[in-house]
Amino acid sequence: MNREERIRAVLEGKQPDRVPVSVWMHMSEYDQDSRSLAEAMVAFNEKYDYDFIKMMPFGAYMTPDWGAKLKIFCDPYKEVEIIEPAITCPEDYEKLEVLAPTHGSWGRTLQLAQWTSKLIKPNTPYMQTIFSPATSLKKLAGARLLSDMLEHPDKVHHALEVITETTINFVKANIEAGVSGFFFATQLANYDMLSDTLYAEFCKPYDLRVISSYNKETWFNVVHIHGKNIMFDTLEKYPLPILNWHDRQTEPDFKTAREKTNKVFMGGLKEGPAIVGTALQYDSIMSTEGMTVENIKKHIHEAIEMAGGKGLIVAPGCVADPRSPEELLKAVRAAVEKD
Repeated sequence: MNREERIRAVLEGKQPDRVPVSVWMHMSEYDQDSRSLAEAMVAFNEKYDYDFIKMMPFGAYMTPDWGAKLKIFCDPYKEVEIIEPAITCPEDYEKLEVLAPTHGSWGRTLQLAQWTSKLIKPNTPYMQTIFSPATSLKKLAGARLLSDMLEHPDKVHHALEVITETTINFVKANIEAGVSGFFFATQLANYDMLSDTLYAEFCKPYDLRVISSYNKETWFNVVHIHGKNIMFDTLEKYPLPILNWHDRQTEPDFKTAREKTNKVFMGGLKEGPAIVGTALQYDSIMSTEGMTVENIKKHIHEAIEMAGGKGLIVAPGCVADPRSPEELLKAVRAAVEKD
């Protein structure tokens, strides 16, 4: 099987020739230039012979065009940080305006998809990274968003409408660019952030509007549930075929999740950073001191067994540490080879 056939087989409930696999990480020395980042992502994927590319624009790409101030390092081990929010008072929510997909940082991220389409090897699926509207708004407003949901709900809803429309515009342009699908990431679908009631009002309706703009147009679509104490039962019902979460760091694990759903799981590799202050702090098996090739293979074989030996794409639970050694990145790929 080629790469696309392998992944489609998993999605169709069939047995592939082997378990599909990929790893992604921030490439912060390249992610301010679309062509350079596309070249780096394709080269990385081919070096390790992974089955697909999850595109890695910097995680705040949607914020500067609405006024957030960033600190950019262009350092492989320092990701872009938001150092000043765009929203500092309730009135700022109403100042957001719908943006074209070619505008500013959104446009450069669209160019990333266009360059990837030109450079990627045949039969290699690739997905664009998008964020839920509420996640984008949290990046724009910071911690005040939670209190503003309660005290200024109309203003927050206005901003969410703008972000939703902008995200849908961006999605449509990426479909035209040829992406195989989307990696839809939410960082608010956990009980440490929101209650079910607040999530149902400020997140879910906007999530589903974005998802409905592409889930019948593209085939390789993932929902990523970030963090711990997650709303798995809510997100599992989203109309997307693949679930990705920090499965080696929070409940449910693959075995428990398989009792709840027959959807495809993407994960199994303990790679899940937390945002501490404005920076990422990695909890990574591959960058753990003393980690060996055999440890990594055992770790992945455990994940395959917990998932029931089917319906699995091996990948990070979130994003891999860029400090991960080459031999362990190769071990991830080697672990899925049949004996």
